[in-house]
Amino acid sequence: MASLFRPAASLCATARRAMHTEVMQAPTTTPSALSLIRSQPSQYVVASVAGRKYLLAPRDLLTVPRLKDVRIGDVLQLSEIHEVGSREYTMRGNPTIPAGKVNVQATVVEHTKGKMEVILKKKRRKGYQRTITHKQTYTRLRIGSIDIVDQ
Repeated sequence: MASLFRPAASLCATARRAMHTEVMQAPTTTPSALSLIRSQPSQYVVASVAGRKYLLAPRDLLTVPRLKDVRIGDVLQLSEIHEVGSREYTMRGNPTIPAGKVNVQATVVEHTKGKMEVILKKKRRKGYQRTITHKQTYTRLRIGSIDIVDQ
């Protein structure tokens, strides 16, 4: 039975640690939550780009499958933002944060290709062999600043 109880020394250390920690109340409204996140030094967002979710911070370089209808230098507005946060606070959407609350822009840097991929097709005992090679196309985006709007 002695193994079920915590020694008195560790219990006292836990109690002392709990006395010094500050208990913070969760914000009750969306604007107050956004202002808390904005007050932090660095923010991040979880956004959908080309059908996938990415964790993004300002000045990140993001490689996504080729976006055919954009050109180099175009600025894209990321509309599907699922989560915005900082080191201490996070706000999640249900499933997304309403449009206009958080603005994130991405600039198209380049259209590029990946490494050469080799696909070997073979049928045994028939002498049939084919080598198919291709390079997957990608678009690279530079993430701009994360603007949290007051409303």
